Amino acid sequence: MASTADFRNGLVLNYNNELHVITEFQHVKPGKGPAFVRTKMRNIKTGRTIDNTFNAGVKVETARVEQRPHQFLYKDDYGYTFMNKDDFEQVVLPEEMVPFADLMKEGQDVTILMHAETEMPLTAELPTTVDLVVTYTEPGLRGDTATNTLKPATVETGARIQVPLFIDVDTKIRIKTSDYSYVERVK
Repeated sequence: MASTADFRNGLVLNYNNELHVITEFQHVKPGKGPAFVRTKMRNIKTGRTIDNTFNAGVKVETARVEQRPHQFLYKDDYGYTFMNKDDFEQVVLPEEMVPFADLMKEGQDVTILMHAETEMPLTAELPTTVDLVVTYTEPGLRGDTATNTLKPATVETGARIQVPLFIDVDTKIRIKTSDYSYVERVK
């Protein structure tokens, strides 16, 4: 059990008999009335995000979850295959349990959340940023750099993102995995 004072991003709760991970939270103390905690939680099985408000000090049931380092090997008809980096065992996850899978290339390090009591994999999490090579983009106009204009680009995994005009084909770029946004060029 945990109280609302223990809330943090990444905490896994057993809410309405389903596992949810807290993605955002905010303690609110209005001028009038009791304090409360506003949260955004993502359902681990469905991936759906819900907003919920807890009264301050309320106890909620947490789930014991372990983060284990894995490496992405390949994708086939059964799903995504990952290898545990400690004992080399392989885990296959269906596509709905792997968010942002189109930013993942073979050999990518990921973290798999495992339910500690049942040893069941819950979801795969990519690092906050990934470095990928641009495989296709339209050429930018020379001298048009005064504005923050973006253009579409396709990276080596097939994902489509928006990049600044000065990015060309075969440029290695860093992408933020949570929202597919361009961060910087990588040397």
